[in-house]
Amino acid sequence: MPKSSKKKKDKAADFTKAKLKLGKGKQVPTNAVDTSFKARSIALPTQSIVLDKSSQAPTTKRKLTFDDLTSHLKHYNAATRRDAILGLRELLESYPDLIGSNLTALVSSCVRAIGDEDASVRKALLSFLGWLLRQVPPEDILPHSPVLLLFTTSAQTHIFPEIRIDAIRFLDLFLELIPDVVTEDWLQPSSHGRRVLEGYLGILNAGTTYGEGGDTGPVRATSTASVILSPASKLIVLKSLSSFLSHALSATLSSSQPSSSSSAHPPTPTWFLSSSFTSLKAYEAFESVLRPTYHASQSMSSARYAERWSEEADVDVTFETFPGQFDAASAPTGISWSLQELMNVDVQELRIEEPNTHELHTMQHLARTLHSTVVSTLLDCAPSVFSPSSVPPERELQMVIVLGEICRTLYGSILREAGEGDKAESTAIKELKQILGYLSPYFPFTVAGSVVAKRDIKVEQAFQDLNLVFCELTSFLILATSPVGPHPRHPQVVQGKTRHRGKFHPSGPLESSPPLQTSNVRDYVVQLLRGEASAGSSQPSIARPITPAAYSALLPTIWSLLNSASTTVGADSTSRAVLRVVVEHAIKASSTSVVKRSTIDFLARLVLLERETEYRGVFITGRNSEEDRVLQEWLLHLPKTLWELGGASLPTTEAILRFLLRLTQRKSPLLPDETLSFLRSRLAPYFVISHATRGTLLGPYSKIPPASPLRRLVLDVVVTIISGAGGDGGRDGLVSAVDEAVKGTEEQSYWISMRR
Repeated sequence: MPKSSKKKKDKAADFTKAKLKLGKGKQVPTNAVDTSFKARSIALPTQSIVLDKSSQAPTTKRKLTFDDLTSHLKHYNAATRRDAILGLRELLESYPDLIGSNLTALVSSCVRAIGDEDASVRKALLSFLGWLLRQVPPEDILPHSPVLLLFTTSAQTHIFPEIRIDAIRFLDLFLELIPDVVTEDWLQPSSHGRRVLEGYLGILNAGTTYGEGGDTGPVRATSTASVILSPASKLIVLKSLSSFLSHALSATLSSSQPSSSSSAHPPTPTWFLSSSFTSLKAYEAFESVLRPTYHASQSMSSARYAERWSEEADVDVTFETFPGQFDAASAPTGISWSLQELMNVDVQELRIEEPNTHELHTMQHLARTLHSTVVSTLLDCAPSVFSPSSVPPERELQMVIVLGEICRTLYGSILREAGEGDKAESTAIKELKQILGYLSPYFPFTVAGSVVAKRDIKVEQAFQDLNLVFCELTSFLILATSPVGPHPRHPQVVQGKTRHRGKFHPSGPLESSPPLQTSNVRDYVVQLLRGEASAGSSQPSIARPITPAAYSALLPTIWSLLNSASTTVGADSTSRAVLRVVVEHAIKASSTSVVKRSTIDFLARLVLLERETEYRGVFITGRNSEEDRVLQEWLLHLPKTLWELGGASLPTTEAILRFLLRLTQRKSPLLPDETLSFLRSRLAPYFVISHATRGTLLGPYSKIPPASPLRRLVLDVVVTIISGAGGDGGRDGLVSAVDEAVKGTEEQSYWISMRR
């Protein structure tokens, strides 16, 4: 009975309303969720109630100040962060004075977005920094460069692959604006340059297949060892790496980079001649003989050039400067020198010429690391790029060109820095031979017939660049394997050893490199200089003049063909054929063309090599009457060039005059009495002209600005020429022409004293 009554009470309890006691509230259910919260303050940055109405701070159209925008860069919403970057540009464009005073705060706020996980934020920041950093002087960017590179190198190793690729885009911007900072100490550990390089290598070994570079597709975290670079992303990384290496190795680049502007004449590369001298000092002494006093742009007026020339030309150019260094010998008499100190001077000078072993090994390691990537990429891209029946894909074509530029920069530096017999050199030669072996079957690289019909200038230029890179890489191998022995006119024997790059090797010269399409390279060089076909075209076309950039890139190849011992035998040897075409091109080039100066610089050095006692190359003038006749024809062409230049290009005029002065001083065998007589007679019209109806007229000499040292340089050349051996041969005619030209000028007294 008690059990049943209890059950009834329990059932009734579910429907019984509890009576509340007086003063008690409603009880909270046991399963209730507590939704109450506490807050000390609520931030309302966009509410007008918190704005200081009395402030006159500059604002955007949305009434946001600089402080508001920098605080929004930390917002959790990606759209807000992107709008903050756009707002900063809007504000700074309207108030450019804010840039200088807020640069530190601006950089500190923006760098955190370099590794932002949202692609639109990174894209907006890249555009903003590209605009901002161009508004700031480079010296003002340098203090902020460490933090910029710190966040960028951190983004290079980010877990999200798209962020790594976008970090490369930021590096491209920094390489454009502050390249020296990005590549600083790149061979030393724990430096910004080294971390950037390691970031490149890390991305190439582990990249992304998502998003084609980060602008599209989902952000996915991936393991750095389980992803593969897409072709688009790989091209971005390789282009940036090529730019990095070009700036890092700028002191040892194989050729000068093409200039986007033709207003200034780029220096003619002559580094390839250095390996034919006994020492680097001997090569530098040879270069100083023809080095102009002042490098001026072609657009500079003659008067301004003469003014700058006179500011720096304070030495007598009549005689050559002896290249020796006598710092110790010219010391004050009160200073005493010990034997050990005098020996240390020579030791220090020798150490300067020795290559840096650490740098060389680092570059070798880098080349070996990239070798597999280069070879695999070439094998993937070459069949589609060089297919004779299809249009080359632009992406693959750019990939092959970039790989060629990386090889040119890296292997060119290694082969020039390494000494003979060095393990780094032998390894680099082996790797470069393998790369060229894969490209040789396609050389010369030509465009398919369908592309030629469409006349795609962009594709033709790309193929020309690729051909030039192949020629230059081939020249590296020829120069690296060409022995340098005693002077051809002064044979010496040093205990049965040969001399190569200033070092003695008991085993004799290097084994000649195997044929690397030398005949095809020679034919391409001849074709390009003659303009018989457009570069990269498989069909004949109208002849086009070669550009200065292409000519400069071709010079190492020309020299390797001229100086190669294996190509100097035969009735029509490679050396003789190439020299004939080079001289023909130099004569046919217009005096006012931008490539004329480069032809003069190159041929002048070829002619002057004959009198260099420390020159050990194979090429030399005077070994063949046909070669001498061709070079003499070019020499007699120079007075015509001086006449046509007038006062238009004083730097080129100075280069010609300096060469003629050195040539006559050294009594070159290319200047026998007959040639010297022709040269004197052809120089006379440069001073005075006899016109049939107008009588005697002053020649182009009068167009040189008055009181310019360049005028005295001309007179020095004339005095040296008329003092040469032989009969009159136009001597009196040249003297009378100069007498008439300098009459009543400031140079008249100088001319009279020089004649005496």
